[in-house]
Amino acid sequence: MRLNQLPADLGGGGSTGGGQPDLASSPAEKKAAANTLHNEIEPHTTTAGAWADDETSAVVKAFDAKDGNGWVTSSAVSKAHKTWSEQVQNLVNQLSWDESALRNNNTLMTGTDVGVGAGVRKVSVLDTYSPPPEH
Repeated sequence: MRLNQLPADLGGGGSTGGGQPDLASSPAEKKAAANTLHNEIEPHTTTAGAWADDETSAVVKAFDAKDGNGWVTSSAVSKAHKTWSEQVQNLVNQLSWDESALRNNNTLMTGTDVGVGAGVRKVSVLDTYSPPPEH
């Protein structure tokens, strides 16, 4: 078994190529996927992260010192809350990057094709050849 692929019985393609049947490959599908990331997934992720922030802050406050002796749980939850916030921000940043990549993919691929084409075709002496004038 290879670590970089799913077993064949789970639908993994591994290195055989072909891709997933629902892979967005046309410009319209990529635009739709980018719009879904921008309009639904990113905002919902941010909202879920904010909800968790509020709830976690309430837990930290509930276990915090009221008479000078707080629970250890308060500082532990506070540290976990900081890590959670960083992870949510990293996820939102990754979603934003994925959206940008989907939107710029067509431009990138076209630019690459033109660049490769220009590098492959070299100037030939025949490019400067002009037929003799007709009499």
